[in-house]
Amino acid sequence: MKKSLHNERVIITGASSGIGKEMAIEVAARGGEPVLLARSVGKLEHLSRQIYENTGVKAPYYKLDVTRSAEIKSTFNHIFKEAAKPTTLINNAGFAIFDYAENATEKDIEDMFRVNVFGTIACTQATIPYMKENNYGQVIFIASLAGKMATPKASVYSATKHAVLGFANALRMEMKETPVHVSVVNPGPVRTNFFQTADSTGDYEKNVEKMMLEPGYVSSKIVKLVVKPKREINLPGWMGAGAKLYQLFPGVVEKLAGKRLNSK
Repeated sequence: MKKSLHNERVIITGASSGIGKEMAIEVAARGGEPVLLARSVGKLEHLSRQIYENTGVKAPYYKLDVTRSAEIKSTFNHIFKEAAKPTTLINNAGFAIFDYAENATEKDIEDMFRVNVFGTIACTQATIPYMKENNYGQVIFIASLAGKMATPKASVYSATKHAVLGFANALRMEMKETPVHVSVVNPGPVRTNFFQTADSTGDYEKNVEKMMLEPGYVSSKIVKLVVKPKREINLPGWMGAGAKLYQLFPGVVEKLAGKRLNSK
């Protein structure tokens, strides 16, 4: 039986599509209240209405561009001043553009870091003081196995997710004497519209078709952390094991799995 999220109020960035959308639906299905943040107001409005019609749970939504620090501060201040205080922040907003390092444009590099890293840090900074004040809370980072095991054409994306992992691990130690939990989720390839932006050729998605995870499965694993926090989960588990092996024997893994790692 699914554990109830009654009295849980979960902020989800990048909630308009993909894993973010699935997590919002999952939170509401378990009795929690998702707070939806993204740039597309139309998609958020539709999702909020869908959630209410299906579950009776209100899902407030706010337009938010995580690259705009002033917008982040004002939006989070507003959310935390509401009567029902958020209990969890899921830093989900992120995207990729796959290209060889020498061909990556300055704009693509900056945009990925602004969204994946700077936006994630800013949302966390806007959240932590309130959670410490309320003596309860959790921050969940959606990183990636790419942050542990880089592959060709994902150099910049891997760098952003590696940065997220580093930030989350340090934050966890900083929060050790507080009631705030810090969790990280590292998914492998997930069947969402992520790849429409990441790889316009469609080649990578075809090459990893058999390994792709369903978004509902991933979102379910993430939302479970709201009830039972863990330091880190890797999805799927065998890819997580592969990443650990890579950290121990990088040369061997690159030699034996070179063709698979170069599937982009």
